[in-house]
Amino acid sequence: MSEESDMEKAIKETSILEEYNINWTQKLGAGISGPVRVCVKKSTQERFALKILLDRPKARNEIALALQHCHLLNIAHRDLKPENLLFKDNSLDAPVKLCDFGFAKIDQGDLMTPQFTPYYVAPQVLEAQRRHQKEKSGIIPTSPTPYTYNKSCDLWSLGVIIYVMLCGYPPFYSKHHSRTIPKDMRRKIMTGSFEFPEEEWSQISEMAKDVVRKLLKVKPEERLTIEGVLDHPWLNSTEALDNVLPSAQLMMDKAVVAGIQQAHAEQLANMRIQDLKVSLKPLHSVNNPILRKRKLLGTKPKDGVYIHDHENGAEDSNVALEKLRDVIAQCILPQAGENEDEKLNEVMQEAWKYNRECKLLRDTLQSFSWNGRGFTDKVDRLKLAEIVKQVIEEQTTSHESQ
Repeated sequence: MSEESDMEKAIKETSILEEYNINWTQKLGAGISGPVRVCVKKSTQERFALKILLDRPKARNEIALALQHCHLLNIAHRDLKPENLLFKDNSLDAPVKLCDFGFAKIDQGDLMTPQFTPYYVAPQVLEAQRRHQKEKSGIIPTSPTPYTYNKSCDLWSLGVIIYVMLCGYPPFYSKHHSRTIPKDMRRKIMTGSFEFPEEEWSQISEMAKDVVRKLLKVKPEERLTIEGVLDHPWLNSTEALDNVLPSAQLMMDKAVVAGIQQAHAEQLANMRIQDLKVSLKPLHSVNNPILRKRKLLGTKPKDGVYIHDHENGAEDSNVALEKLRDVIAQCILPQAGENEDEKLNEVMQEAWKYNRECKLLRDTLQSFSWNGRGFTDKVDRLKLAEIVKQVIEEQTTSHESQ
């Protein structure tokens, strides 16, 4: 072997940037171990494909570590899905963050409410929903010891996420669109019936499939714990197969991704289940902007002043706050088909009539070119609404201190 070839095979100790120009904006492909980019040798201008191996031994288990942190605190997330996994920034080695804890709850052995997102829901949560609906409709008597599930529901969801990340589609789905989970999809989840289609899974390792199988166990006691996931050889392997995953190819097609996002958004919007106990307030005590807007659209007297609802507070201070809230409603809820500028001027006149002594409001109106009857310049409605909100808070604090 020649001396020159020996030198070529020697391990380089200098930065690759000294010999090559790397195009960081162009990606030729993506694999589980890192992206492939274009590089040009400075001395010869030859073009090469450069495989980038990210120096992140824990890249695969960041999601599992986040879930472990929750479970160590005995918290069940109950809504694990790809949409709730976010990159901290746009860098290549950005850490993954778990978000949206709206359904999260401390697991004290009393998790009963069927709150979930379809595709990722565990069988036990579906069973809780089934029993809840039957008890509510009187089909079965209310049990003195209600059916409960535990935080292992998160491990099932993690298994679904890994499946989606590897092949690009969920293990449980239905070809029939429905406002609720279709019966065939529910049956597949309840029985843990899923497959590894050859076309997408032929190049995916057996270790990866093993993780999925052990997470998608119908019986919670047979399912991997989060510690079992972190100890699994697949997450601890220092080597990764240089395969191009179907999921990566799918995600690089912007048209396909847009279609998937739209389909998921429509399906999840219809199928997302919440068990909320709603308590309705009397209309006269509600400060909802939509209701206030509808009230403003009603009939007004000939003198141009809106009728005051005496049930909503007869004191001038309450009326003053009501008029300010009317301004916010007009700012943030534009009504199609009406003259918005004229309407805003009308409600602002009413608010000003009852709040002339407020310095913050007076200064605000001056900055927005208010001439006493209307705004002479275009108004930033969101900014105006935010300042009027501050006026309300100031007025409320002032009244409470009196």
